[in-house]
Amino acid sequence: MTTQVTFVKPTGKVRLGYKKFLRLKRAQDVIEAIAWGTVIAVTVMFLVDGGLAHITDVPSALNALSRLTALVGTDLLLIHMLLIARVPWIDKFYGHDRATLAHKKLGKPVLYFVVAHFLASLTSFAITDGKNLVDEMVNLFVNVPDMWTATIGLFLMIAVVVTSLNFARRKMSYEAWYLVHIMSYISVLAAVPHQFSTGSDIHGKPVQTVFWVTLYLFVVFNLAWYRVLSPLLRHFVVGLKVQSVVSASSDSSSIYLSGKNVAKLGGKAGQFYMLRVLTPTQWWRPHPFSISAAPNSRYVRFTIGKRGDDTGLLQHIKPGTPVLLEGPYGVFTEDRRTKEKVVLVASGIGIPPIRALAESLAARPGDVTVIYRVRNDKDAALLEEIQVLCRHRGFKLEVMSGPRANHSSWMNADGTGRSDLVRLAQIAPKLVDSDIFICGPTGWTHSVEKTVLRAGTPANQVHAEEFAW
Repeated sequence: MTTQVTFVKPTGKVRLGYKKFLRLKRAQDVIEAIAWGTVIAVTVMFLVDGGLAHITDVPSALNALSRLTALVGTDLLLIHMLLIARVPWIDKFYGHDRATLAHKKLGKPVLYFVVAHFLASLTSFAITDGKNLVDEMVNLFVNVPDMWTATIGLFLMIAVVVTSLNFARRKMSYEAWYLVHIMSYISVLAAVPHQFSTGSDIHGKPVQTVFWVTLYLFVVFNLAWYRVLSPLLRHFVVGLKVQSVVSASSDSSSIYLSGKNVAKLGGKAGQFYMLRVLTPTQWWRPHPFSISAAPNSRYVRFTIGKRGDDTGLLQHIKPGTPVLLEGPYGVFTEDRRTKEKVVLVASGIGIPPIRALAESLAARPGDVTVIYRVRNDKDAALLEEIQVLCRHRGFKLEVMSGPRANHSSWMNADGTGRSDLVRLAQIAPKLVDSDIFICGPTGWTHSVEKTVLRAGTPANQVHAEEFAW
């Protein structure tokens, strides 16, 4: 039976060329310069305020260390929070996976600075008061204003950073990790009062106070607006609900969402949303899913594979169930394209953004090659739809079905013994002069990337985005 699909009109024009990549890099340089500029600013304010001038003995040296590590650590912590906040102006230039990777890398230095501040401050006070560390900690906790909240914030922060480490994150479910990381906001809120009430680098100093208040308000605004208020406002305006659920393969389904004005959602083919199903048991945990059809005025569609309890429940979600979307997110879009030729590569349930891109790309017949790696035709989500789409637009389609050629191959066995590199060059002869979009399981995606790069394709033409957390 032929799939009946109405495709949207493809993008009319797209700007190509290497200058497009250079403009992106310049914008990234500006953002990074501003971020590092705030770190330099707090350090300069510390030095101008005589941060090193009063060092005369061990306690005063520890006090200076405590002050500087607190200032730099807090500044980095605010940047750390922004990186994972899914704010559009960061996502636009870096993408969710790169921002998440930077967030992870910054976690340890933030913790080191904050712990150094705590230990230096505690030791300095203990020496001055002639007490041991335990007695001094009790004294500070009980007698110094807002110190108890700062101490709670420290231990919450340690818990957050520890659970961000690879060995811990591998053992945690997404839901457990999500709950723990809500504590990062609590830890910052707990630490703020003592910074203004007892911190000698801010308390009573107008310039420093304005700087830090502005910094805090900027971060709070971005978090509150983009993570909470904007999605809620859009939910009330559009009122998205499940329209229907349609089987897309033996273990996946397409979920159609409709509302009062779906076109207001915006977004681009290749992007993803954080989907919240507003039921009593699922409303609190969002999950990332790419749209599997180009944005249109009729519906938003996600094609979701059964990969766990939550995705299993979504296969049977009832029509009329309200949903809330955060996003759209991601840079896996035509905005990153610099070449006329395009190769789209997908594996399994990585097909949704590739399907959406194939629908919307500005391209002539022969410009696009689609490679779809599947276990078998029965398990291939949207396969018939991709076949119809490629015939409709004159794109080349290569479906790779069956077991892998060998343990190191990302392609199927074809009985010839040819390497992935040789086969890929035959499928896409102009690979080096093409943009390559890859979506699939992490290990598989990295394997495709290695093959493409070995073929000589410049790294800036290779696009792959993971749903990192």
